[in-house]
Amino acid sequence: MRLRLPAERPTEPPTGYKIAHPMLSQDGARAGFTGVSLGGALPYGVLDDASCVYGRRHRPPARLCDCGFHCVHERRAAEALLCTAEHRAAVLLEVSVLGAYIRFERGFRYARQRVRTATVGPCACGAPAVALADAGWGRPGWRALAATCAGCVRARTSVSLAGFARLSGQGLRVIAGGEGEGGAAGGRVPGEEYGVPELVAEAALLQARLDWFQSQLAKLGERGEPG
Repeated sequence: MRLRLPAERPTEPPTGYKIAHPMLSQDGARAGFTGVSLGGALPYGVLDDASCVYGRRHRPPARLCDCGFHCVHERRAAEALLCTAEHRAAVLLEVSVLGAYIRFERGFRYARQRVRTATVGPCACGAPAVALADAGWGRPGWRALAATCAGCVRARTSVSLAGFARLSGQGLRVIAGGEGEGGAAGGRVPGEEYGVPELVAEAALLQARLDWFQSQLAKLGERGEPG
């Protein structure tokens, strides 16, 4: 006889942590995420349902399959994954585990999730991020994004952290690593007015773009001058 653990009936959705790559739709109208391992080919929204990556017709999380969203219990365990070379450009997500789930020693496999907070690391140059810019790869219809500072954004397709939160919807907060809630890059709930920190971040991004274009115009002007 096979013993089964008793069903859990939490009063509040469990909290979990995971890493993912931020994504921007080709038309720039939607934002989401894609996983770093199983299911990484399927971008998902802030509030979304899992589907079986093998195309089977069961509902995730099936016990005899690997399908479903995955997360770990401890924030530190998710942060440790960001140390590997292939995951340095990913962001840390805090999620609410919704719907049916299977509990494991280190985390959950589950049917539905809401991403509550996305914490963005520094730019590749080491400076604090003010935006998410085209990372140079993607999925059909989606561009992958990576953290960038005002000095490195240049002319790449990009969106500020607050702008990414707005496009994602569902009350997502996007913060720069090391910043607290409401820090310089915090994303607000859609419909709320921007505060001073968000406007400063937006202004820094716009100024960086303007400086880059002015430098390009200056180079063109120098080339056009008679010898």
